[in-house]
Amino acid sequence: MLIKKTIEEMKEYVAFIKSKGETIGFVPTMGYLHEGHLDLVRKAKEFTPHVVVSIFVNPTQFGPNEDLARYPRDFERDEKLCAQTGVECIFYPEPAEIYPDGYSTYITVEGLSEGLCGVSRPIHFRGVATVVAKLFNIVEPDFAVFGQKDYQQLAVIKRMVKDLNMKVNVIGHPTVREADGLAMSSRNAYLTTEERAKAVILNLSLKRAVELFKAGETAASEIRNEVVSMIEATPGCIIDYVEIVDWSSLKPVESITNESVMAIAVKLGKTRLIDNIRFDA
Repeated sequence: MLIKKTIEEMKEYVAFIKSKGETIGFVPTMGYLHEGHLDLVRKAKEFTPHVVVSIFVNPTQFGPNEDLARYPRDFERDEKLCAQTGVECIFYPEPAEIYPDGYSTYITVEGLSEGLCGVSRPIHFRGVATVVAKLFNIVEPDFAVFGQKDYQQLAVIKRMVKDLNMKVNVIGHPTVREADGLAMSSRNAYLTTEERAKAVILNLSLKRAVELFKAGETAASEIRNEVVSMIEATPGCIIDYVEIVDWSSLKPVESITNESVMAIAVKLGKTRLIDNIRFDA
């Protein structure tokens, strides 16, 4: 397995693969890999043996009071997991490699970035769109695989690719969950034992929302109120948002259809967790 730390090295690898007329699959990550990330790699390997994983904790998507400094990092462990899963190349740049002195260009995807997580994290998706665009330009993937747990992020990236006429095919992959239903996330490592036990309420409340819809309830306000009540009844849970939106526009809906998504963000202690479910699940 190759490890490339500079843009020049990465581009040399890309040029070699492309010179053979072969394709590249890409899985962008911030490291501290878990089974969810590895499942994205396995999906990418269905299309090509040439799978690149980037490991880069992107500073531009963190707000001033967020967890950039304490975000979990363990490159040695990540390297072993990538090797075991058949990754061919890891792109592992330093922040100064991606954002050199004088860097001043950013991408904003309007209309999809302002709601949901964008309310409490106003610069987040500008940072996400910018770094993903840069990574796409460096790695030149034929396709890239993203998890659906970060549903808004996936929507933002798909719109950016469409609007900027990028050649990469963006593939959304279903959320990978723990045995009790908690969506896998690197930030789960922050949770105490007690908080971890309470965190299952996210998935339980989402499943309840779908149950109500399948039983005939279509009023978004009724289902939202039920989910809010379930989460608020769990001690220590602080709701950031509970929203039901159209799966494409991410605009709030009043009447739920199969093309609606419930998205939630909840704080447990110092940990902010997100999850979502489509009503056609």
